Amino acid sequence: MESATQTRRKTGRPRSFDRDAALHAAMLTFWRHGYESTSVADLTAAMGITPPSLYGAFGDKKRLFRETVGLYLSAEPPEPAIAAASSAREAAQRLLTASAEGVTGDNTPTGCLLATSALSCSTAAADVQAEIAAIRHGIEAALRARIQTDIDDGTLPDDTDADALAGHMMAMTQGLSTLARDGASREKLLRVVAQAMKAWP
Repeated sequence: MESATQTRRKTGRPRSFDRDAALHAAMLTFWRHGYESTSVADLTAAMGITPPSLYGAFGDKKRLFRETVGLYLSAEPPEPAIAAASSAREAAQRLLTASAEGVTGDNTPTGCLLATSALSCSTAAADVQAEIAAIRHGIEAALRARIQTDIDDGTLPDDTDADALAGHMMAMTQGLSTLARDGASREKLLRVVAQAMKAWP
């Protein structure tokens, strides 16, 4: 029969912090500084936990970052929004509008978590950069497929380049993030979005 002490050793001490709140704090820290520029010390200070608690609850910095990216994307998942749109134009407008609003949030850092982290990655964090690129490629693929559907059914001209148009919209999201980091207001970014949509075929 196991003693109470043995049972405690197997189960471990109960977590003494709010994991969801800590994850949210980590997301904001990565968002503000980028993946590679954020240290474990930065994270533990923001999360209000010790390094052993971070490693115990989240594994390591890289796995923690992956969780924060999941949290970031869960607020407004791009692919389902694209699929639910009534047209490719609506999908693109929603994507750009959500980007403009997301990079100028009232209670979040300016810019995009993915863009900020990807741009600050050196070759030492090439795997993280590749993961971010894969996420963006997935969003672009969803938009490209939606555009192709509209080409096939005649909503868009048959000479529309679905790949180039989807790439242009993704480039716009990156540009919106950069403008926000440079201090552009939400109102300006929404005007930029409106101007970009005037070029829609």
